Amino acid sequence: MSDRRLSRRRALATGLSGVGLALAGCLAEEGDGNGGNGDGGNGETTGTTGGDDAPKIAVLEDRSGNFALNGTAKWQASLLAVEEINADGGVLGEEIEVYDPDPQSDNQRYVELTQEAIVDEEVDALWAGYSSATREAIRPTVNQHDQLYFYTTQYEGGVCDETTFAVGATARQQLGAVVPYLIEEYGPRIYTVAADYNFGQLSGDWVRILAEEHDAEVVDEEYIPLDVSDFGSTINNIQGEDPDFIMSMLVGESHTAFYEQRANTGLDIPIGSSTTMAQGYEHRRLDPPALTDMYVGVNYMEEITGERNEDFVDRFYEEWPDAEYLNQEAQNNYFSVYMWKEAVERAGTFDQEAVIEELEAGIEVEAPEGDIELDPATHHMTHHMRVGHADENHEVTFSEEQYIEPSFLHEVGCDLTEESEQTQYEPGEYYDEA
Repeated sequence: MSDRRLSRRRALATGLSGVGLALAGCLAEEGDGNGGNGDGGNGETTGTTGGDDAPKIAVLEDRSGNFALNGTAKWQASLLAVEEINADGGVLGEEIEVYDPDPQSDNQRYVELTQEAIVDEEVDALWAGYSSATREAIRPTVNQHDQLYFYTTQYEGGVCDETTFAVGATARQQLGAVVPYLIEEYGPRIYTVAADYNFGQLSGDWVRILAEEHDAEVVDEEYIPLDVSDFGSTINNIQGEDPDFIMSMLVGESHTAFYEQRANTGLDIPIGSSTTMAQGYEHRRLDPPALTDMYVGVNYMEEITGERNEDFVDRFYEEWPDAEYLNQEAQNNYFSVYMWKEAVERAGTFDQEAVIEELEAGIEVEAPEGDIELDPATHHMTHHMRVGHADENHEVTFSEEQYIEPSFLHEVGCDLTEESEQTQYEPGEYYDEA
């Protein structure tokens, strides 16, 4: 195990610019321009000075493989938060160490690294995983060890778990912002295309529920395997149905091809999403007009205005000048590290049970997206939700904000302050129309 004790910012502050650049390379472990870890070696610990009892967190985020586009920024923003906290005196007077090998978008490797982080590294808190499939692969290990776990990706919703804090926006929050908006703007006939795993399937359920609630209908839906990149038949099917708009919950690099093929075939039907742009920054990576009239329900994108976010974006790119994009999940990683710090300091200890008790007492967070709060009963956040719209030049503007609670878990009776659970509720268990 390597133990990198001197932070890049501290090195630069002492005038060791050459050392700072060298350390940046060490952090990347022969990575790419994003700071990615190309070889994904085991047992990497990034940190600053501290004794054997120094607090340690695990940040297991993909910097290679299918989800590297999404995971790299999550890892970078986590290290930025740790860097800032340590520069400001740490937590309870101790500087945080970070255990951060690259899981390489491999769920089996995630399971192994999660076990190692909890048992061998004895981490005080865990941040891990982009996809819902990853979360569900490691949650049995998290549950077995009662590990405090922060899952930061926007997701399908429904996790009610005593040690898991799913702090990204849920489908009910994101789709609840964009689907009604598009029904009002374009009409009631919806065609759904989504990734063929639990996230996409449950998101499709939510589209049907929201359509029913707003007197609309899903005229057809397709669930696409993650490795598919040819959407010719799907585009033909959409043209045949001629819906008022498309709802897309496609994810991963292969699925990006849908948007370019849409433009090449002249399919000009508007698209709504809970995933596109805010995660994989397709509006930056794809040439216009691929994302013309793309609408996404988001709690965060780096383009949102306001001094607080602009300062955050500046600090992120100062720390990671070669970063590609500061995505929605990266912001979630960033504010949740600070939220953990506040809970630890309230508890006066790193003991995880005591920290969870403080989190469940309720915490307000000055996040880049705006002031938000943790809902104690559900371990989810009440988020500022916006609808982001890309025009023909891929310039993004935002609708008026909505402050949306994690209402689905309230409706199914999740209250972790009263009863311990380790459940994922699905909309079909509560809504007949799902």
